[in-house]
Amino acid sequence: MRRALPWLAVLVGGALGTALRAGIDLATPSAHPWPTLGVNVAGALALGLLVARVWPIAPEWLRAGLGTGLLGGFTTFSALALVVAQRPDAEALVYAAASIVLGIAAAWLGLRLGGRPRAALEVDE
Repeated sequence: MRRALPWLAVLVGGALGTALRAGIDLATPSAHPWPTLGVNVAGALALGLLVARVWPIAPEWLRAGLGTGLLGGFTTFSALALVVAQRPDAEALVYAAASIVLGIAAAWLGLRLGGRPRAALEVDE
């Protein structure tokens, strides 16, 4: 049962994250892709905060349920890729660049806001 707990947590977290994402999509129907950008940036920020604050003390099943499950179901690279592929114009390029830059910035901010020590963020050379 102990080995199955992370899998179950991913299943439950994924269902919740996907339902939350679908709710946002239904509440913000738009011809523009910007709600997806907001979801992905918010998810990156949330994951950064969780990694900084929760990961050091959380059991494996909770990390799996919140990270891979909840936030994996909430954010999605496939939606970003589809938006860019369907809109081969300047807006698609701006959207893709904004997704990458803002997503990384949000994850970094989440780590910092979560209090992750600077030394833990640096990569050994």
